[in-house]
Amino acid sequence: MSTEESRHVYRLHSTLELPLEDLHDHIDDATFPEGVTDVEITRRNNTLILKAVAEDQSVSKYTPTAQLKASVTENRVYEEDPDERRQKSFSWDEEEEEEIESELVEFAAFKGDRETVLQNSLLQYQMFLVLCGIAEAAEKGTLTAISERDGDLEATRIVDGEPRPADIEVVEGPRDHGSGQGGVNWRDNKFITD
Repeated sequence: MSTEESRHVYRLHSTLELPLEDLHDHIDDATFPEGVTDVEITRRNNTLILKAVAEDQSVSKYTPTAQLKASVTENRVYEEDPDERRQKSFSWDEEEEEEIESELVEFAAFKGDRETVLQNSLLQYQMFLVLCGIAEAAEKGTLTAISERDGDLEATRIVDGEPRPADIEVVEGPRDHGSGQGGVNWRDNKFITD
């Protein structure tokens, strides 16, 4: 796994949400990155875990490979938007308002920062690429990330299923302001003698 050494994910934030059925369809039809032969999906109560299956047979079965973690929620999905329907109907309509067709749909929500969504280091970059594929299949949510491939930093931003331009900006953090200033200068302290 020599390519593993030159690929890392440093920052990641996700608010992705997609129907569980769509996620299963996407994973079934996906082409996985080099190093990953398959992605196993396991559900434990309301938690969904997508785990990388390593191509390299020398990897011990006890070595944890990278995994994506999502929470499963149920949302009511309407055939027609209830707000639009209210705007269409008038208060003087004599007809009794019919109920809008709806159903409960389970959604997989990949929400949080890197450690919450993308866990374990073996095949981490490859599972990040799988997450990018999921982000492009999702109609709702945003994925932003800073990753490194072969020594170059890359910015990723996918909004509502569409890749968008992204830049990496290096700014001075709050810890850098006045470093070395405002502390006690022990060398010129009149209370300390040689």
